[in-house]
Amino acid sequence: MIRRDLHQQNRLAWDAATPAHSSHKRDQAGFLRGGGTTLFDDEVHLLLGTGPEGHVLEDLRNSGARPLSGLRLLHAPCNAGQDTLSLAQLGAEVTGVDISPTAIAAAQTLAEETGISARFVVGDLYDWLPACEVQFDVVFMTYGALIWMSDIDALFAAIARVLRPGGRLVGLEFHPLAMMFDEHGELFYPYGGGAHVVGETGVGDYVAASGTALAPSGFVEGQVGFKNPHATNEFSWGVADILGAQLRAGLVLEVVREYPYANGCKIWPDLVEQPGRRYAPAGGAVPPLMLGWSSRRPE
Repeated sequence: MIRRDLHQQNRLAWDAATPAHSSHKRDQAGFLRGGGTTLFDDEVHLLLGTGPEGHVLEDLRNSGARPLSGLRLLHAPCNAGQDTLSLAQLGAEVTGVDISPTAIAAAQTLAEETGISARFVVGDLYDWLPACEVQFDVVFMTYGALIWMSDIDALFAAIARVLRPGGRLVGLEFHPLAMMFDEHGELFYPYGGGAHVVGETGVGDYVAASGTALAPSGFVEGQVGFKNPHATNEFSWGVADILGAQLRAGLVLEVVREYPYANGCKIWPDLVEQPGRRYAPAGGAVPPLMLGWSSRRPE
């Protein structure tokens, strides 16, 4: 069941959190203008189908290649647009959609300051996607997108509709197993089934907690002690929920990957930053911390 009322409550939390997150990032416009990127190799491997490992972003930057040229790409949700503009730098014609007007305003300002071409739109995906008259070659979703989605079947059905025949949905999420743990590292949250979880503390300042891993342009102290006044409503989707909903939408799964690290975000308090802006346990058994996939709408 689609819960637009809860989506709008979440919007308030993101409107409050976005300025705090941005406050920690030094000169993002200059960083992007200079050829910097906020993407991770894993995302680009999924987008290009080049395999699970290797420094593909470094190779692309050194060669000047734009492998997404000619592709119309939807980034949904897009937050404050840094990844959207990084995708545009790889040649894509990009549209970013997000429910937060504050995030979209920040994205539009960043696009203007960088001179990178992109289109940004405020909208709840459950309303925007069914009304969209454009078809995309790629729909791109990453990192904590699905926990805000109240009806995963409706979401993927709407995404399938806006994909051109042969178009792909590419996603990379924090693993549903990893998301069962709270900020103290204790097993706390339910697994799967769309279970509704109320977060009384709202969207936190995970950029401050993650440091340079989420601020490749340079980390600054920025806003200190941010407390979000708005509670959030999250929805727990398991691996079977995520992959099954895509199959029910008529998409064909091509790649499914699990990763023993988390890109950028220190999702557990005892994770240690590794090369490549990754967080992983310091030692011992390593559970999957991310889930990635690529699925295709049949021709």
